[in-house]
Amino acid sequence: MTKKHDFLIGKEWKQSVRTLPVVNPYTQEAFAEVCLADKTAIENAVAVADQAFNSTRKLPAYLRSRICTQIAEKIKARAEEFARTIALESGKPMIFARGEVARSISTFTIAAEEALRINGEALTLDITESARGKAGLVWRYPIGPVAGISPFNFPLNLIAHKVAPALACGNPIVIKPSSTTPLTALLLGEVVLETELPEGGFSVLPCSGKDASPLVEDPRFKMITFTGSVDVGWGIKRRAGKKKVALELGGNAAVIIEPDADLHLAAKKVCFGAFAFSGQVCISVQRCYVYESRFQEFTDLLLKEVASLKSGDPLDESVNFGPMIDEENAKRIEDWVGQAEKKGAKILMGGKREAAFYPPTVLTGVDPKAEVSCNEAFGPILVVEPYQNFQQALDLVNDSSFGLQAGVFTNQMDKTLRAFNQLEVGGVVINDVPTFRVDNMPYGGVKDSGFGREGIKYSLEEMTEIKLLVFNHYKED
Repeated sequence: MTKKHDFLIGKEWKQSVRTLPVVNPYTQEAFAEVCLADKTAIENAVAVADQAFNSTRKLPAYLRSRICTQIAEKIKARAEEFARTIALESGKPMIFARGEVARSISTFTIAAEEALRINGEALTLDITESARGKAGLVWRYPIGPVAGISPFNFPLNLIAHKVAPALACGNPIVIKPSSTTPLTALLLGEVVLETELPEGGFSVLPCSGKDASPLVEDPRFKMITFTGSVDVGWGIKRRAGKKKVALELGGNAAVIIEPDADLHLAAKKVCFGAFAFSGQVCISVQRCYVYESRFQEFTDLLLKEVASLKSGDPLDESVNFGPMIDEENAKRIEDWVGQAEKKGAKILMGGKREAAFYPPTVLTGVDPKAEVSCNEAFGPILVVEPYQNFQQALDLVNDSSFGLQAGVFTNQMDKTLRAFNQLEVGGVVINDVPTFRVDNMPYGGVKDSGFGREGIKYSLEEMTEIKLLVFNHYKED
């Protein structure tokens, strides 16, 4: 018997006849089911959020901050429950699930701090004679209800990056979680209900993509923030009308290993960056370019690191490599690797699928036009290739339709600055992998990787509008 979970509209839990099974990726068995919101329920949630804005927009800074702090504290109190839920529904090993919970606590804590720093400025206007006696005040105001759509790979912290800034500036938010990982979002709903957030400030709606159209098209939403696939994301932008839109659409992140790099450090970091959560991370290392004279040494070290990974049940404390989200995606990776082999690629490790498990796989000699190199794998694949000079490496990184983050292992400042200036990405990480992210930094990409930035301070700017007050204090003598 599987447990049935209601969805949340405002402060009310709702049931429906239609349900969706939640499948454990490791066992491939359903262990729960969630009620699906239909069009009527979604319309209700939109109306509730629209009404709630009358209250949330008036919340003082200290209360918005306190609400975010309350959420952080309550997640911390239930941290193990959150981590186990993440592991069960996403297949993420507990070591990484606990890390995600810790990051979500940090995300809401940062939001609590930033809620107190939403400042404006006094503006000098009498810069011409005609503006004599005029002064200005610039202030930020919340824009209104926000719709958030999140993926399966970080079912708590990627939702936190939408919810925390929205609440910190006074916007109600409606979340559509991934259909494969809805339970973590519903658990967050339980937490939010225990805070001082006004009625209707937060809703969680597991629903079909077809029924979710109002989240994109309803004019009562003033912004949509989406993390997911390229095609869906740009489609949302086309349909969103006058809304603000923030898109985080992934990539095929690359790393450059220069001859002066610490190869032992680089091998450990690249192994983690490529295979954490089975590569199902937008900033997973997918391409690794190594200076030719260090290529064999680095590859040998890397393969030793990869061989040390332990696969198995994500609930096993010793496991650090779990299944992919489902067998369909594992088969897709299997097909991509097979295509690369036919074009001459050599598999150095891995390459044999078992159900939803696809092992950590390292390839070399890959055709740059092969799917495993030029598209987003979102799976445990790493392509390792040699290069001859630094400019060639920069060009190889840029030879992609994506541009989220990139890593460079070097101790030379001139090459650091060249990489920073030339790489067509949203962030460059030196002596670490592009998988590095701290929750207060601006996060987002260029090209097909997205539009706009996350990171609490930067999301707050997206979720507020500037308003100007001009006043005349001039008096005739």
